[in-house]
Amino acid sequence: MSDHPFVPLQWNELPPTTMLEAAEENYAFLKKRRTTRHFSTRPVERRLIELAILAGSTAPNGAHLQPWTWVAISQQELKGHLREAAEAEERKTYDERMPEAWSEVLQPLGTDAVKAHLTDAPWVVVLFKQKKRQRENGHWGPTYYSTESCGIAAGMFIQAVHTMGLVTLTHTPSPMGFLREILGRPSHEEAMLVMPVGYPADGAEVPDIHRKTLSEVAVFME
Repeated sequence: MSDHPFVPLQWNELPPTTMLEAAEENYAFLKKRRTTRHFSTRPVERRLIELAILAGSTAPNGAHLQPWTWVAISQQELKGHLREAAEAEERKTYDERMPEAWSEVLQPLGTDAVKAHLTDAPWVVVLFKQKKRQRENGHWGPTYYSTESCGIAAGMFIQAVHTMGLVTLTHTPSPMGFLREILGRPSHEEAMLVMPVGYPADGAEVPDIHRKTLSEVAVFME
């Protein structure tokens, strides 16, 4: 028997027609979400970033350990340091490390080692995964399903950003060890994603690409 209390589930059933309407509206809204690399320098209120982080932190997670740390940066000098370090690693990746198969799929997206979004966007949010946690007895123990948990949290953060009318980009510089060093995070945390957040720049563009159809991504076994 658990020693932890339980509380009633807060859930209200919707009529089937309302459910379908809500689902259609949500899909139509999310279908318009796109990733851009062209950000405006226009300021964004800190409370919006706080709410996006809080929304991401409602994600389901392994054993309710909430194994994430969000580092939100608006300081221009610090963003400059991040960009300098990221571009140094990215140049090595594009010039030396990137296998042909990876380069092939990136080509239609127009990416390169220049990461202007890290200094143009008013906020850069770095999501760190906590690989360990300190137990009540003072000893360190593992976290469970931390990668999966942080992945879900990132998705919910992205949806929150889209809902409030801003844009973001999931940037994964490789390797990412420099992020922990520059941002002063402890050794048990590992950077997973860098997400600039802001308004799109005037004339922002996105690649002319299309998402897979339902039949290409889903299998129904009824």
